[in-house]
Amino acid sequence: MIKKERKLIITFHTTTEAMAMEKACKEAGADGRIIPVPRAISAGCGLAWAAKLESEAALRALMERNGISPQAVQECLV
Repeated sequence: MIKKERKLIITFHTTTEAMAMEKACKEAGADGRIIPVPRAISAGCGLAWAAKLESEAALRALMERNGISPQAVQECLV
């Protein structure tokens, strides 16, 4: 059995926004990675950014600086 842990999951309305998040995080050296998620969760995009819970404030600031609009920011077991 794979051990699951609580993660911060940021979903996006479009794949373009998810890719912009990946690019911005790589450039900033921010925590996290792109993961596939059910389309019911991601408004049809199918991708989300998963990161440590303690990274939330830094990731929200990064999204605001880069004009990235998340669909939702939530905690999930991953």
